[in-house]
Amino acid sequence: MYQTQSNGPRRTMLLTGASRGIGHATVKRFSSAGWRVITCSRHAFPEDCPWEMGPEDHLQVDLADADSTATAIEEVRQRLQEGRLDALVNNAAISPKLSGGGRMGAIETNLLDWQKVFQVNFFAPVMLARGLIKELEKAQGSVVNVTSIAGSRVHPFAGAAYGTSKAALAALTREMASDFGPLGIRVNAISPGEIDTAILSPGTDKIIEHLPLRRLGKPEEVAKAIYFLCTEQSSYVHGAEIHIDGGQHI
Repeated sequence: MYQTQSNGPRRTMLLTGASRGIGHATVKRFSSAGWRVITCSRHAFPEDCPWEMGPEDHLQVDLADADSTATAIEEVRQRLQEGRLDALVNNAAISPKLSGGGRMGAIETNLLDWQKVFQVNFFAPVMLARGLIKELEKAQGSVVNVTSIAGSRVHPFAGAAYGTSKAALAALTREMASDFGPLGIRVNAISPGEIDTAILSPGTDKIIEHLPLRRLGKPEEVAKAIYFLCTEQSSYVHGAEIHIDGGQHI
């Protein structure tokens, strides 16, 4: 059984990239503990989704567009009637591929793709955290940035722009921890490895052979770590990057 939140105002989390995989598992994990989850994604809320409060707590936003992101920040602020945000989870990310699904290296990636990847994977988290800093401070909340195993090594599938944007996000987590900490806002990161989602690349089975745990991770296992970092159980964890990769980083 998961521990539900204690008596008091209902906690609220803002989650980007909520429509599938790790994001979808995170919605279920926090909702099961009684949190209100405001979700953001490029897609409108699906009509056939069974989530009761989904349409009211979903924002369709293009994080690749700075103006769209700024508009979303204002809308989130309006929806936070008590002016507090307990958690911000920056999960949305993109990794463009070559035609046929091939990896885009540093040579093949054009400037527009570099800029778009960094806008979604790096600048949007900066904008959201800064734009909602007062609401996070009021709640003494937490920020969790979702980085990647690809941020610390050249990955056979993740592209150069994706990998470098995740490395930058890990560095940003340290900088934010230094700057946001005095306000009572904890900032941490999780670094997933090979997680069993719908976007796995062909050939992932070859990587599994070299993982110490010899298996893919589950989205629910990542969601548990995110939940840990947003609750009192991690009240003195700050500026950390937690690896969730079955030992892939060692």
